[in-house]
Amino acid sequence: MASITLANKELPAAEIAIQVRGVSKHYGALHAVDGVDLNVQRGEIFGLIGHNGAGKSTLFKMMLGLTEPSAGEILINGTAVTGRAFRQTRRQLGYLPENVVLYDNLSGLETLKFFAKLKGAPQAQCAPMLERVGLAHAVNRPLREYSKGMRQRLGFAQALLGDPRVLFLDEPTNGLDPQAIRDFYATLRDLRDSGVTIIITSHILAELQERVDRLAIMSAGKIQALGSVAQLREQMHMPLTITLRLAQQDIALAQDALGHLAGVGCTLIPEGLSVSCPRTSKMAVLAALNILGSKLRDLSIQEPSLEDVFFGFSD
Repeated sequence: MASITLANKELPAAEIAIQVRGVSKHYGALHAVDGVDLNVQRGEIFGLIGHNGAGKSTLFKMMLGLTEPSAGEILINGTAVTGRAFRQTRRQLGYLPENVVLYDNLSGLETLKFFAKLKGAPQAQCAPMLERVGLAHAVNRPLREYSKGMRQRLGFAQALLGDPRVLFLDEPTNGLDPQAIRDFYATLRDLRDSGVTIIITSHILAELQERVDRLAIMSAGKIQALGSVAQLREQMHMPLTITLRLAQQDIALAQDALGHLAGVGCTLIPEGLSVSCPRTSKMAVLAALNILGSKLRDLSIQEPSLEDVFFGFSD
């Protein structure tokens, strides 16, 4: 069986849900997507992030078969998106666009039944699906009375109709309150654990940071970085920040303890000392601080955020 290199790991081809091979999309002189190679593993939550105009939406549309590549090939579950055989594979896909357009005069239940008929999904799925996304109380309410968050949840419900094996979600938490966002990602984890592959784009990077298995950073139509958040931090060699809570009279002792460590910098802060250090020096810093004993009142370690990583790669 053929193998594909994915994030420095050899995987059987059968474990790859989405294969993007040398894909480009040109609009005249504009290269919206420019030679992208990407493999998404079956049963993972994969993030796709980038500035506006980076090529994310164009790549999304090509993976869905809505736009044909200018060059290259995209396969979903082994089937090329440009071939006639993709019609059957498309039934295994769910899609939530960034802007959900719905019919205001229909109720929530009528809307789902309409989409179920389009997808060839069982009508019996509709009512339970509304309950799954927290809309059981509004099944018969017309959509003109739905809030933005309710419409977003209804859009998510239609994406789940037919039990898709690959799910494309474009800015899916737009308009959701914090509890709804938590429930949404809990549903995604359940889907992933059942083997569903999920591709998600969002501008809310803090939201994605602890919730995706891997992600790709796009810029100027190309993938600039690929991996887990931890892998991307390591690729960027971004320093850690260790905050030390100390009494003013003990700060000099801490500075002396750390002074011999290469690449370690100290900055005075109101509560004590902020220490910046290479990831590889973390344990050496902690060992050096043993000399402080009980003088060290508290300590916290802050990893670079996904936002820090994103701007590091995309700027």
